[in-house]
Amino acid sequence: MVYAVVRAGGRQEKVEVGTIVVLDRIKADKDGKIELAPVLLVDGSSITHDAKALARVTVTAEVVGDERGPKIVIQKFKNKTGYKKRQGHRQELTRVKITSIK
Repeated sequence: MVYAVVRAGGRQEKVEVGTIVVLDRIKADKDGKIELAPVLLVDGSSITHDAKALARVTVTAEVVGDERGPKIVIQKFKNKTGYKKRQGHRQELTRVKITSIK
């Protein structure tokens, strides 16, 4: 069983080949492929976390599609002053499929 922990969008995600992951919006190249930076690699019984060894490891993914997350509502209220503020936000996301870990 081969899997890797990659750094993407300020978070770390555990990925295997064929895994579909939702990340913060990422710009892909013209072919729709991206490379993710590995933090940890587990290859059967060996675990690699050395920076020099991980520099040779590539985790590639292809973009499945861009989407937007659920809407969150931000409300602020101060009692007895008449201050009310309401704001909404939808995060822009990218859905990617892991194609190879080499």
